[in-house]
Amino acid sequence: MEIVKEKNPLGYEKVPKLLLKFAFPSVVAMLVSSLYNIVDQIFIGHGVGFLGNAATNVSYPLTTICLVFALLIGIGASSRFSISLGQKNEERAKNAVVNAIILAIVFGILYCILGMIFLKPLLNLFGATTENFPYAYAYASITIIGTPFLILNHVISNLARADGSPRYSMLCMVVGAVLNTILDPIFMFVFSMGIKGAALATIISQIVSCFVSILYLFRFRRIKLKLEDFKDFDIKHSLKIMSLGLSNATNQLALLILQIVINNSLTHYGALSIYGEDIPLSAFGLVMKINSIFLGVFIGVNQGAQPIYGFNYGAKKYDRVKEVYKWAISICAVLATIAFCLFEFTPHIFINLFGSSDNELYVEFMRMGMRIYLSTIVLNAIQLLSANFFSAIGKPQRGVILVLARQVVFVIPFLIVFPLFFGVKGILYATPTSDIIAFIITLIFIVFEMKKLTKMQKEQEDELLFSNVEKN
Repeated sequence: MEIVKEKNPLGYEKVPKLLLKFAFPSVVAMLVSSLYNIVDQIFIGHGVGFLGNAATNVSYPLTTICLVFALLIGIGASSRFSISLGQKNEERAKNAVVNAIILAIVFGILYCILGMIFLKPLLNLFGATTENFPYAYAYASITIIGTPFLILNHVISNLARADGSPRYSMLCMVVGAVLNTILDPIFMFVFSMGIKGAALATIISQIVSCFVSILYLFRFRRIKLKLEDFKDFDIKHSLKIMSLGLSNATNQLALLILQIVINNSLTHYGALSIYGEDIPLSAFGLVMKINSIFLGVFIGVNQGAQPIYGFNYGAKKYDRVKEVYKWAISICAVLATIAFCLFEFTPHIFINLFGSSDNELYVEFMRMGMRIYLSTIVLNAIQLLSANFFSAIGKPQRGVILVLARQVVFVIPFLIVFPLFFGVKGILYATPTSDIIAFIITLIFIVFEMKKLTKMQKEQEDELLFSNVEKN
């Protein structure tokens, strides 16, 4: 194996400059990734109406499952890659890449096949109604074909970022999103394909993005890959990769469970209210999509910080690890505050974007959803960044605990209990209540970890001082 010898700037460059260099392309990439669904929603909202938006909300858990695998492998492999480079173990870094690519291909193909076989029962499980099922099936039966390409693209783009190429990682996402934006109106309106046209535009864009990312495999800066290297699949390395991606994957898995519970609760309690079963399902789906734009920013900052965390933790530069975390948290808190103000004071901007604004009940529920459900976005941003921080430094178990605390342990009981007293509106209050409790737990975890990092840094400095004294 050929190794490219180069001093890694992750270990010495100023943190604000470094974070900007890595986070900005990651943020752009995540925003662009969100556009796959946002653009579809905009065109479907105007071309099909709120039943079309309800249908894409029902089928969205299929994408969430796809992202579970993408993050399990992609974040896990990039964390192992970064930590290995920090420890100057290039061979292990190379193994992380090889095993991640093979895992992505296998998981992607298996998921696509199983998704096709069980599509109808899955859509019913995800909350499909009699009215929106035909639209949901037409959309999902096409988009499921693109899932192997989506998984592989996410994995390689994460590895490219960890390799010190955040711009290429961004390019992998941008190409597909731009193409999707161009193809959506052509297939939907010019060719009169409706919701099927939106689905077709999505998978073509995902395939093109995937091929762009594949080109990077033989352009790695820190290692050199050859075709014969892909014979070296190792179960032990693969399990370690997946353990490091477990926190992020669990976050998506918990989100999947949450989506299923929320969708079914919305249709059940919506049918008992003035809104009916489809309006809450459609409106809440759009609220989630709007939230995904801002979550994309926070995840982008986290992804930009991840290789910096991993390298410096592996290199035992604990002060730099703390500094990166503080900068990342500060950036996310400011951006989340801006998002909060937009949701509270100008919700109509987002509502008009997706069409169907002539239905008063639809507009009312969507406005209410934005103001209540997204009221704790600042706490959510900090909690999300902190959970992923633990994975980046090789402590995925703590990240998993924080994710489960917010997405499962507290919110699901609230989703069951609150609607009994407040009806369909109670569903909107469940997540903010859970966010507050999860934030307190996160704060406790982070305070203890920061103290531990300070202690480890002091021990490292004392050891270095003692070593220098012995030499003299």
